Amino acid sequence: MEALVLFGKGLFIGLAIAAPIGPMGALCIQRTLARGFWAGVAGGLGTALADLTFATGAAVGFAVFKDLVERIALPLGLIGGAFLMVLAWNGWPRGQGGEPAAARAPEARSLWRTTLVTYGLTITNPPTILLFAAIFAGLGLAQTGSGLAIVALVAGVFLGSIGWWAFLSGLVAALHHRLPPAFALWTARVSSLTMAGFGLWAFASIF
Repeated sequence: MEALVLFGKGLFIGLAIAAPIGPMGALCIQRTLARGFWAGVAGGLGTALADLTFATGAAVGFAVFKDLVERIALPLGLIGGAFLMVLAWNGWPRGQGGEPAAARAPEARSLWRTTLVTYGLTITNPPTILLFAAIFAGLGLAQTGSGLAIVALVAGVFLGSIGWWAFLSGLVAALHHRLPPAFALWTARVSSLTMAGFGLWAFASIF
């Protein structure tokens, strides 16, 4: 019964952390519009795996890791901010006549690369790590005890996170062809500007 309750709490945490539209949400929407549903899910998978990593650390005792993260926040922030700026530059539409390039079906290698990029980007974001620590401490979930309880909790976090990304990718993919062509162009521009803005914010928050 305890494991089931913790699984439900994990689902809620994963969904609550993934749902706000930030740089990862912008990237997921951009990838879905450019490459289709599975490209969006691949990006979401990287973020969900990073959330799984954070949740596991928090569940088994985040105090030491939290202290380590605070010590290396500067290089982590620099890496994360640089990642965002590169993604913003690469994601800016450069199709002929200002139109976005035609969507291409993603290859398996491209999907895995997208997953690795979003995992690296999320894992180098100190605020996200500290957010997990705060949520787990606030809900009394740190050091949950038995192995089954930890597995149930982190599995809930992962499924809540990846469930949101699959829903968002599916929604965008379903609406894509019902929207005017300019929508994809302006969405690509807005998402690139969003990522650039978060990248600049990451740099500013460090200094």
